[in-house]
Amino acid sequence: MHFRRFIFFIFLVLNLYCPCQAQSSSIEIDDRLSVRLSSPFSIALETLQGLIEYNFTDIGLLRRAMTHSSYSEENNRALSILGESVIETWVSLRQLTKDIDVSPQDLNTLISEVSEVETSCAVDGMKLKLQNIVRVSPKTDPSTPSVVCGAFRAMFGAIAVDTGKADVGGSKFGSVHEKFGRARAV
Repeated sequence: MHFRRFIFFIFLVLNLYCPCQAQSSSIEIDDRLSVRLSSPFSIALETLQGLIEYNFTDIGLLRRAMTHSSYSEENNRALSILGESVIETWVSLRQLTKDIDVSPQDLNTLISEVSEVETSCAVDGMKLKLQNIVRVSPKTDPSTPSVVCGAFRAMFGAIAVDTGKADVGGSKFGSVHEKFGRARAV
């Protein structure tokens, strides 16, 4: 029994001091005792899924969405591009459903307002506390609007990839934007 406790203690110490930020592990000593150890990053991703009310089938997509290009070559750039398109499509469809006669200028203005990095996208991301979640290099400020906005957009791109449907990413943007976003209705 002392040997099992010693082994458990060694595993616990190694996992607590392991520099691997994105890994989550489980230690099973026997059928009666199972301990789940998670990194702060994994816990933050779990919390974020609860906030946006979407659970990823492939959590790796959310990990990538919350990884800036300064941190890793496996980053959120491509997901951010997709996410921006998903958001713009959702805004367009929503507005055209309300008013099919909307002028192209008014539609472009609305899309621009929702896509604006500093006044909309980053604000929505900050309300979700993405600046505390997104992984960046030590030289990069995670609260920079472009970093937060990139992670925010990438999250909806990741949802679209996870489901294989851009409209699911757009719908999730709509519910998150209405819940956490600016007061202006889209």
